[in-house]
Amino acid sequence: MAEVDVKQSRGKQKHSKKKKRRIGVRIDMTPMVDIAFLLLTFFMLTTTMNKPQAMEINLPPGESKVDVPASNLLTLRVSENGTIYWNIGTDKPEKVTAAELKKVLKEKNSANPKLITLIKVDRKGKYIMMVNIMDELNVSDITRFSLAPFDDKDKQLIEKI
Repeated sequence: MAEVDVKQSRGKQKHSKKKKRRIGVRIDMTPMVDIAFLLLTFFMLTTTMNKPQAMEINLPPGESKVDVPASNLLTLRVSENGTIYWNIGTDKPEKVTAAELKKVLKEKNSANPKLITLIKVDRKGKYIMMVNIMDELNVSDITRFSLAPFDDKDKQLIEKI
């Protein structure tokens, strides 16, 4: 582990003044390196390797337009402050809380099984709002939904309310 080298003097010294002996110290670093690698491998093997969470979105090939009757389109608009508005077709948008959203989604989809939900989130809004709405759609077993950009037309429509 550690070693101290002490040099022995050969013979008597003539001077009465004694010189200080220099002691050489040599430390063996092998055990410390072994411990360091042991800890490194321990922490590497015991940490959990998480896969990044990603949401799979299937996009149609190219730019294709699908004509959907207004009566089969439920539009959810989320403003930048997180307020949610919903309407069907060209009806006037109504304000709904996040807690009431699940009830509205189930009610409207049970009334019309061909209903497609269109989600529009303001660019300045929080990403978590879109994820929460998509989670509510998933919990409500709604598989027919689409994402669309939030236009100035949508802002004006919400400001009128």
